[in-house]
Amino acid sequence: MANIRDLRQRITSVGNIQKITRAMEMVATTKLRRFQGRTVAAKPYGQELEKLVQGLSAAVASEPGAAGNAATLFQPGASTKPLGILVVGSDRGLCGAYNSNVFRKVVEMIEQQQGNYVLYVIGRKAQKEAQRRKMKIHAYLEDFDLESASFGKAAGIANMLVNDFRLGNLSGVAVCATKFRSMVRYEATSDSFLPIAPAAEVQTSKFTQEPILEPSGPKVLGSLIPRYLETRIYHALLEAITSEYASRRFAMKNATDAAGDMKKDLTRLYNRARQAKITQEISEIVSGAEAL
Repeated sequence: MANIRDLRQRITSVGNIQKITRAMEMVATTKLRRFQGRTVAAKPYGQELEKLVQGLSAAVASEPGAAGNAATLFQPGASTKPLGILVVGSDRGLCGAYNSNVFRKVVEMIEQQQGNYVLYVIGRKAQKEAQRRKMKIHAYLEDFDLESASFGKAAGIANMLVNDFRLGNLSGVAVCATKFRSMVRYEATSDSFLPIAPAAEVQTSKFTQEPILEPSGPKVLGSLIPRYLETRIYHALLEAITSEYASRRFAMKNATDAAGDMKKDLTRLYNRARQAKITQEISEIVSGAEAL
């Protein structure tokens, strides 16, 4: 039978851990709701901007010059160049299999590229995971904090990727991150970022009639495409941090429930050990009395 003092200490320890995980669950829930509001509020703008770009870019497939200064962003890079993969992971742990799921998508893309890739990594945990797997890290955005992500910071990341693509250093760019679906549903995805697929290729809805553009189509697209790409990165970062807290909330809830179950089992063992000790003491008293 286990020692009563040891069982009492273990019950206290598990109870303390349960309090910590419950507090962390509450913090994650609060932050999740805050970021969820920002993600949901930003989504309609991104969707409408994407429809606008895809509608205007329908003519790019047949006339590359229609995209103006952004024409190069519709053309694939040299196949001999590596694919740039932006990996959005977490800065902190205790979020379940969040980073593992992201890297599962990364590995799938690397296998498709047959090892011709470079990584742009966000998140300390993601960077450590990439190092552990001995992956080729081109840039680690060490100073970037997902919790304080703003459109300006996202625009800086988008411009870095666009510049590397324009310079011919990359065959294309993809984003591996986690998309937020609901409080209990989030999934790691890998999306193509560059080159931009014209509307005819992605089979999206087109304008019902030819739009009237002022000053001109190429100038409009030349200004609109950079903002569109910046918005895509910003939304990817928002969904990633929201999904991270959803995963952390779920992990802390499971840890709290597991601690509660362990505490019940230990309490049951403690009660049995205590009862056995009391029974033994009573038997010794009775035996002593009979001996007299």
